[in-house]
Amino acid sequence: MSLSLAYPRVTTVGDFFALLKPRVMSLVVFTGLAGMVAAPGHVHLLTAFTALLCIAVAAGASGCLNMAYDHDIDRLMSRTATRPIPMGYVAREDALAFGWTLSVASVAIMWLFVNELAAALLAFTVFFYVVVYTLWLKRRTPQNIVIGGLSGALPPAIGWAAVTGSLSLAPLLLVAIIFMWTPPHFWALSLWRSEDYARAGVPMLPVVKGKPHTRFQILLYTLVLVPLGVAPAALGIGGPLYLAASGGIGLWFLWEAVATYREKDEAREPAAHRLFGVSLLYMTALFATLILEKLIGLPALSLALG
Repeated sequence: MSLSLAYPRVTTVGDFFALLKPRVMSLVVFTGLAGMVAAPGHVHLLTAFTALLCIAVAAGASGCLNMAYDHDIDRLMSRTATRPIPMGYVAREDALAFGWTLSVASVAIMWLFVNELAAALLAFTVFFYVVVYTLWLKRRTPQNIVIGGLSGALPPAIGWAAVTGSLSLAPLLLVAIIFMWTPPHFWALSLWRSEDYARAGVPMLPVVKGKPHTRFQILLYTLVLVPLGVAPAALGIGGPLYLAASGGIGLWFLWEAVATYREKDEAREPAAHRLFGVSLLYMTALFATLILEKLIGLPALSLALG
């Protein structure tokens, strides 16, 4: 008898932590923090910590539920086949219980200790990602990423609402930036993972419409995204450092989107690989600059609209 059969693997805390998609969670917390820091007024440090913790837990819970409901297609894709559920490390039923418990707890704590608007937005984010995106859109339409991207775009608005108890044009602009960033980011990934998605029966854009059409759509979204990314400077939530950073890396993003549009190597997709990496740097640079400016006290630009 082999050692692996004699001593079956025991589920660990690390397996449950992996279900939370920690890399995705970190980006969600980061953008939520940016919305909180950019918001006018002040919030108690404990309230801010609670809000960020709830955002993190809800994001992780959404990722966990996504893995539980997508366990069948995750087994068919090389990118996801080593996740805890396909590997048999965590039972699907346990993942569902874990995910829904964390979801309810995070929303309840946000409601009790932060405010109702932040809690309502958090609940909507979980619902949209799990029910609208995972259970409805993902397997039915190549627009899954476009529409479903709203869930991942809302953390800045949640952070803003946690501080102010309200919403305005400024946080909605931050939401719009992430919303427009999501399609080129994920479509760049799907260009070199198209065989994975085809094998799993997921109608990603390259599978349904082909790679040339996907590259064209990436370029179109990027053309809208780049000026949108600069716009926070016009609303007074971004200063000179933000303007320089968003303009510079935005042009880099556009350069790589054009290179992806002109790509000839469909087997390896080197331009799409570069674009995917630049898209991560773009999102990090924009929100890190917003946070940095607030921390060092740089004034807003004089062209602010209000």
